Parts: sequence; C-alpha cells; structure tokens
Amino acid sequence: MAVRACGLIIFRRLQPAPSSKVTDSIEYLLLQTSYGTHHWTPPKGHVDPGEDDLQTAFRETQEEAGLQASQLTLVEGYRKELHYPVRGKPKTVVYWLAEMKDCNTEIKLSEEHQAFQWLKLEDACKFAEYEDMQATLKEVHQFLCSRE
Repeated sequence: MAVRACGLIIFRRLQPAPSSKVTDSIEYLLLQTSYGTHHWTPPKGHVDPGEDDLQTAFRETQEEAGLQASQLTLVEGYRKELHYPVRGKPKTVVYWLAEMKDCNTEIKLSEEHQAFQWLKLEDACKFAEYEDMQATLKEVHQFLCSRE
C-alpha cells in the first residue's frame, strides 16, 4: 500500500521595491528536517485515519511550523500530486498552495525540524534538492505569476 502524505507550499509577499516586479517579492517557506539527511521541504506529513487530505495538510502545517489555518489563505486552483519511492515503497504527497496573511507571522518549529528559511524561487530550488520539488516550486511560481 502506498504511503500518503499531504502538505502546504506556503509563500509570502514582501513589499516589492518600486522598480521590481510583484513576483520578485514572493518567498517560499522551507523547513529543514532534524533527521536523516536534513533535507528541506514544505510542511507535510502522513494522513491520519479519518482525516481528509486537506485536513492533514493544515494539521501538519500547524504541528511543524506553528501556523494556524486562520493565518493562511488557501489559493484556489492549485493542487499537486508527487509520486516517488521511499525505502522501496511508493509514496504519494499532495500539496496545496497557501499564502501567509501576515508576512511577519512567527514560525514555531516542532522537534521534527531544526531550521526554516523564507527563500526566493531560485534559492528555494537550491535548498530543495529533489528534482520533483524543484519542478513543483517553479510550477507554483508560474501559477502565481500568471494570476498577477
């Protein structure tokens, strides 16, 4: 049976400089795991029994980054499924896109993570070593740019 996890790709918009494009002011939240290879990822986790996917994404975001659903705005029209093997078993991760209502909200990490960063697209792709996550971040950025 495939492992199923869900999470949110969280972004914030900083005040853009007058000369810059709006999309240059977007930063993405990545968390660094405190286990394994200490990889960087958006908040995500396994679906609990009786929980739907979106509930899982919000619960995991609250547990891992200390962010309540009320502090985020879910962006309509974006949902991404990634499929990859973990220790020889298939895994599916479903991501939604959410914007911080207040870009200065404090991030409170659980012990599952040792660090977090707000990163512009290029740096976020460097931190997210996995190709499918890099491609997803680029896709999210394109999606946001197309809505401007």
